[in-house]
Amino acid sequence: MKTKLTLLFTLCLSLQMIAQNSDWKVLGKKDVTYKHEEDVVNLRGSEKDIKKFKIRCTQGTLKLKKVVVIYKDKSRDEKKPKGTGIINKNMSSFTFSIDKNKTPDKIELSYEAIGNMVLTKRAKIELLGR
Repeated sequence: MKTKLTLLFTLCLSLQMIAQNSDWKVLGKKDVTYKHEEDVVNLRGSEKDIKKFKIRCTQGTLKLKKVVVIYKDKSRDEKKPKGTGIINKNMSSFTFSIDKNKTPDKIELSYEAIGNMVLTKRAKIELLGR
């Protein structure tokens, strides 16, 4: 009986994690070179309705330096990455929140790829929002 409850609990947690990951939508994709780089992701339409966002690395390793959210009213909110800011392949950054009662217009990313340039060529990332 105890193993059945443990199995049921584990299954429920797994389904919850899958459901949480499925509501993230891709806002933009970028290739990152092995030098300091800054990119801007312009948000359009329903992408501006996000409350949180994160960065997922799909290839290589990324060193995230800072993120700046620019709102419709031209105000800027600079966010520093938590921890070391290093994101490996198939990992995501901690989530960043959007200020309440404000509409984001664009997100500026400051980062660089790190690691073995011969093997991975570039790091590839996705900006996800929900």
